[in-house]
Amino acid sequence: MTRHFNFCSGPATLPTAVLERARDEMLDFEGRGLSVMEMSHRSEAFIAVAERAEANLRELMQVPDNYSVLFMQGGATQQFGCVPLNLLGKGGRGNYLDTGIWSQKALKEGRHLGEAHMVASSEGNGYTAAPGQEALSLSEDAAYLHYCDNETIGGLQMDYVPQVETPLVCDMSSSILSRTVDVSKFGVIYAGAQKNIGPAGIVIVIVRNDLLDQARRETPSMLNWKAFADNGSMLNTPATYAWYLSGLVFEWLKEQGGVDAIEKINRRKAQKLYEAIDNSGFYSNPIAAANRSLTNVPFVLGDETLNKAFLAESEAAGLLTLKGHRSVGGMRASLYNAMPEEGVDRLVAFMQDFERRYG
Repeated sequence: MTRHFNFCSGPATLPTAVLERARDEMLDFEGRGLSVMEMSHRSEAFIAVAERAEANLRELMQVPDNYSVLFMQGGATQQFGCVPLNLLGKGGRGNYLDTGIWSQKALKEGRHLGEAHMVASSEGNGYTAAPGQEALSLSEDAAYLHYCDNETIGGLQMDYVPQVETPLVCDMSSSILSRTVDVSKFGVIYAGAQKNIGPAGIVIVIVRNDLLDQARRETPSMLNWKAFADNGSMLNTPATYAWYLSGLVFEWLKEQGGVDAIEKINRRKAQKLYEAIDNSGFYSNPIAAANRSLTNVPFVLGDETLNKAFLAESEAAGLLTLKGHRSVGGMRASLYNAMPEEGVDRLVAFMQDFERRYG
């Protein structure tokens, strides 16, 4: 069996050790004679799986006791609608910081479900740098400020946590668990699982408990954070296997030394790739140095006519899914927690060899 290096932005690479353990437990989980995916979500065995996953996530992120951790469905995109539905029940407007495509999608949904105010935008610099704290202009009736910590497509990452009086809501889909964060600074954190957590099918929502009574009356139960909190994230049958696999990833991350340890590895991986780009006259990255993403590194070739050759040869070399998003073009390498440092070393060596041959 050959495992290649998968640089996909999501669904993304998973730790090999996790996949091997899931394989070994596929047919017979804990000697029970059935798979986790066949198990009742109400059974003691699965409830133990769920509780262990939540406890490990709380430990990894040092989630305070006055926060609920929810395992929901629908992905981060569904949370674009859940945010205004759950936070505008007592009036006010949602405020949004625009740093790229995912920020824009959240803003669009906010406008669809109520009034929304844009506090600042990166549009003026072509989404290559984040607006500074001084540029943020909240509305007087702000109910929350929403922003995306890391724009997966554009490769722009916030270099600060906004300082505001209103609850802070953050989409951390492509950066959660990649570096340490102070959860107490946020009212809500949400993240789709398929990048740094596990397979697609789960979205994690971490919400401060005092915000659980802010929902609009018309909020459907399946979109209501309090309903999920009150029912242990089992308002309906959850995505049990994705929940189980996410729990295995949390255990794997603890074995690596936790978020502090993985952040050091991630910074080393990103530095290697950015240095290879910056030291080249053949590749370039458009993002301002302060806002370069730790997890999603876009780059373009000096000669775009070589894109097809680059992608074909990189795939033949076992370096998969390097094509950039259709909206920005070029290439993109996603360096999530499960991407081993060897994969980045192989990518850098390939890029240097490609440049020697075609540059």
